[in-house]
Amino acid sequence: MDALLGEPWTLSPSVALRPEPFGALAYHFGNRKLTFLKRPELVAVVRGLAQAPDVRTALENAGVPASQHAAYAAALRGLAATDMIRPRPVRAAEEVA
Repeated sequence: MDALLGEPWTLSPSVALRPEPFGALAYHFGNRKLTFLKRPELVAVVRGLAQAPDVRTALENAGVPASQHAAYAAALRGLAATDMIRPRPVRAAEEVA
């Protein structure tokens, strides 16, 4: 099981997403990286990370089938490697829930 799926993540505050017909462009204003998010479902996952308690829930909320979670986790790890997304600190209220 992929540990990433059970962790809280969020879009980096230095990243802007621009919708495109194929998905979105993600631009990091700090490291100047430009990334193409080529699937609308991946865009929905990335946008939903901040509101979801963990990556798995963000995937489910975006309608990604469980059979594809590992592939999406790999894509998210790639985004994390360039600081497009980053781990979200767990707030005390989340720890209790």
